[in-house]
Amino acid sequence: MTNANLRLPAEWEPQAAVLLAWPHRDTDWAARLDTVEDTYAVLTAAIARFENAIVCVPDAAVRERAQSKLQASRADPARVRFVEIPYDDTWLRDSGPITLRDDRGRFVLADFRFTGWGGKFEASRDDALVAGLIERGLFRPDAQHRRVDWALEGGAIESDGRGTILTSWRCLHQRHPDQSREQIEHMLCAVLSASRVLWLDHGCLQGDDTDAHIDTLARFAPDDAIVYQACSDPDDAHYEELAAMRSELEALRTADGKPYRLFPLPWPRPILDEGRRLAASYANYLIVNGAVLLPAYGDKADDAAAQTVAIAHPHREVVQIPCRPLIWQNGSLHCVTMQLPAGVLA
Repeated sequence: MTNANLRLPAEWEPQAAVLLAWPHRDTDWAARLDTVEDTYAVLTAAIARFENAIVCVPDAAVRERAQSKLQASRADPARVRFVEIPYDDTWLRDSGPITLRDDRGRFVLADFRFTGWGGKFEASRDDALVAGLIERGLFRPDAQHRRVDWALEGGAIESDGRGTILTSWRCLHQRHPDQSREQIEHMLCAVLSASRVLWLDHGCLQGDDTDAHIDTLARFAPDDAIVYQACSDPDDAHYEELAAMRSELEALRTADGKPYRLFPLPWPRPILDEGRRLAASYANYLIVNGAVLLPAYGDKADDAAAQTVAIAHPHREVVQIPCRPLIWQNGSLHCVTMQLPAGVLA
């Protein structure tokens, strides 16, 4: 299979399932396990309304606990599949497969090196996750496993499905401090079969330990649109940085040389945990078949964010998922999920 035939699908293209990993007492969620399990149950039940959910669990005991939580959330059991596999943590956006496909329906499972966000956390089991899922027969036998000895997380890139990758320099420069922008761009284009890379030099959130993953900041939407997290409060510490990011987005051009249609998301009030600011971003939403699952934070801006996303992603139901428990561990809804394109499963 040649790179010329491959592309990285946009998230709004048809999906087979969404992959998750259930939190348990041996993960960093242990201190607030009951609360975050309830969030996972609501999220998984919402996914199962629209497509299959594949839930990783480390053992039978965690599976039984997850099943009990999912039953209480009325998740459709026919659309939930469990896979027993070891993992360090539950951020499958970053440790799961980045799936490419060609025009003949063949697939490549890009398996980048996962370093725990630049060596911040233990990640050896997460780095082996993709290979483990393949060994367990999750994917069709002819899907090609492509191990890439280069650090990249799925949350660091956005694809429009037509050869354009959007990413942030802050993140990829941290992962590869000895490489130039041109070298990083060459790697992204080569492995992801992209024709160009668009960079943002600004944009970051307090409480985000991913070094400015793009999925907390700006997201591609259909018909040459970008949805982005704005800040409307001049007194907020994020104001200048996100205003600079907005200016960068305004300067970006499509492959046809046109400006993108931009959709700013409202800014929620600060959410603190023992004095620590948490990264509450509405941009961290998940697109599934027929819907967008939007993180909600119990803020008056939740509904306004839902309205913006509904306009940017027409003909999809917008479902709000309470995500305050997730941001306690510095991520949100998109971070804990990874979509799998239609046709890739066994």
